[in-house]
Amino acid sequence: MTSEPATASTGTSRTLDDGPLDTGLTAIGGDTFDVDPPYVPDADELAAVQAFEDRFADREISWLKFNERVLILAEDPDLPLLERVRFLAIFASNLDEFFMVRVAGLRRRIAAGVAVRAASGHLPREVLAAILTRTKELMERHARVFREEIVPALRAEEIELVRWDDLAREEQKHCKRLFKDRVFPVLTPLAVDPAHPFPYISGLSLNLAVLVRNPQSGKEHFARVKVPPIFERFVSVGNQRFVPLEDVIGVHLHRLFPGMEVLQVHTFRVTRNEDLEVEEDDAENLLAALEKELLRRRFGPPVRLEVEESIDPRVLKLLISELEVDADEVFRLQGPLDLTGLNDIADLDRGDLKYPTFVPKTHHLLAPVESASPVDVFKAVRRQDVLLHHPYDSFATSVQRFLEQAAADPHVLAIKQTLYRTSGDSPIIDALVDAAQSGKQVLVIVEIKARFDESNNIRWARKLEHAGCHVVYGLLGLKTHCKLSMVVRDEPEGIRRYTHIGTGNYNPKTARLYEDLGLLTADEAIGLDVAHLFNNLSGFSRKATYDELLVAPDSVRDGLVTAIHGEIAHHLAGRPARIRIKVNSIVDEALIDTLYLASQAGVPVDLWVRGICALRPGVPGLSETIRVHSVLGRFLEHSRIFWFEGGGEPQAWIGSADLMHRNLDRRVEALVRLPGDLPLEIADLLDLAFAEDTDAWHLAPDGDWSRHVGSTHLQQILIDQRNRRR
Repeated sequence: MTSEPATASTGTSRTLDDGPLDTGLTAIGGDTFDVDPPYVPDADELAAVQAFEDRFADREISWLKFNERVLILAEDPDLPLLERVRFLAIFASNLDEFFMVRVAGLRRRIAAGVAVRAASGHLPREVLAAILTRTKELMERHARVFREEIVPALRAEEIELVRWDDLAREEQKHCKRLFKDRVFPVLTPLAVDPAHPFPYISGLSLNLAVLVRNPQSGKEHFARVKVPPIFERFVSVGNQRFVPLEDVIGVHLHRLFPGMEVLQVHTFRVTRNEDLEVEEDDAENLLAALEKELLRRRFGPPVRLEVEESIDPRVLKLLISELEVDADEVFRLQGPLDLTGLNDIADLDRGDLKYPTFVPKTHHLLAPVESASPVDVFKAVRRQDVLLHHPYDSFATSVQRFLEQAAADPHVLAIKQTLYRTSGDSPIIDALVDAAQSGKQVLVIVEIKARFDESNNIRWARKLEHAGCHVVYGLLGLKTHCKLSMVVRDEPEGIRRYTHIGTGNYNPKTARLYEDLGLLTADEAIGLDVAHLFNNLSGFSRKATYDELLVAPDSVRDGLVTAIHGEIAHHLAGRPARIRIKVNSIVDEALIDTLYLASQAGVPVDLWVRGICALRPGVPGLSETIRVHSVLGRFLEHSRIFWFEGGGEPQAWIGSADLMHRNLDRRVEALVRLPGDLPLEIADLLDLAFAEDTDAWHLAPDGDWSRHVGSTHLQQILIDQRNRRR
């Protein structure tokens, strides 16, 4: 539920009046969305949309409402208790990233005097003020849910989160030994006096502000002690009882300050601007520039100070002064702070307090019928295109096996792969290394600017280079976010390309938690398009045209606008017309305006949006035929789908692009048109998602979400379908 989730770079708005960007990267085949007669909006139709000046919701406030929905799941007594604990941790982690990137970006614009109104009509200062007000309410509610609902509920299940004074004598003795043997050797007290300036406080670290007094002189001194992140956030004292690590440290501070009186101990936490700004002079220097910027990230200016409610006013005043934060950036909360550490509690071995165990199943087209040996993926894909739906379909026995089989197959000549995020012990990396070491041509497009994964990706890029892979970092000024894998195989009939195009990262760990789609195909037209795209990314090819792909930054926005226009044309001609889209976020003004045009023409539009939605559905005269639903649950809904009725000949596209400026203008993204009858499989999924009895959130015209508790739980239905395959 986190992370990828939530943020985007600052960008200019695009509307219907803007033309396509000219990067020379891609073009789309001319007859992809041809409709006779075509629809082209006239000036009056455009004016009818633009007359609604408040037609765009603010993206930042919309994101906060998404995170509020996460918090509501933590409040839901019908969910398994440890899953509620997990949602509390996810809420906190999401908010950390939001402040590090989005709030930091607003602060930067305000400091630079950039007072451009957002598409919502609000100035940066107005947006920031609204964010801080709403965030304080949500953070206080978050702390209250933990204290008043979760802690008592855990206690009833014999899992206790207690403070130091609640520990029994033997438990305190255990903590004392732990402190002496393991924690004390790691701690470093940092004094503040004329000879010792105020220490640097790293972002998201948990810290103790300590006030001590010299008993001889009577003079008071301030010191800071960092709570080491290498230890578990909640210390186990046995029998499923836990105490915050800062409590253990705080009560033993006299050992750090012998001869001094410890007067006060207060917990605090700082969030810093940790968004990267890398100037790309040329690809050769990109790696070095990024490594340098990663060091700089640690010293970004503070954007939030969290303190416990009981903090002494003098200590708070010192922190505000030394950290140079504004009063409105201070969040006073009942402790403990930093509830991202609740992930450790959610991981406890208490299956009775979690969702029932689900083991992803091998896709039926890739499952062995009689033999116990794995299916030949190439043979299966030659026989029929395979639409994968993770985590319900196993990643390990599909995408991972596809690449591992390619690495070991002597008939495979080359493997080409994009990597945006992957796991630390990735079998995908191992397969690419094995392929290169066995003499195959291996090209890997590594996006080393994937936010907060930069260090990992630099490390894997070097490992791949040392193994003999050709590693490139994509195009200057653009992040490579498309999810592509291609295997070139020498077969009796000639060279054949096998392709995987997906909506999610090649990460076996998140593939068990994120909902994503992927296409495995031997379709020649798709394979040729993907080959051209890889050549664009690795070389100087700039004239490729695509028949089965939409590729950003040039053709995704324009292609989708044309497809929406096509549905309007079908509707006006009396043919079947409908638009159904599933994305993580929708912000792009040009596409929103085009959907408004479709609604004003009478085309039914269903949007399935997990996070940010700047579109206002159900507004009379503007968006009466548009419905917006959101599904939050066990798995993070992450796939992107674009489905069009097509006058009775449906088309469906899947891929990596959300409807945001960063995806459409500043990233290389790819959508693939699903071949054959696969759009019908997508239609079944969308029918289920938009059914009236499906449990989902519904967006109102004023931007508020309401929870519709239905009898059908989408993710559970899909789990049950896979379980019946046994």
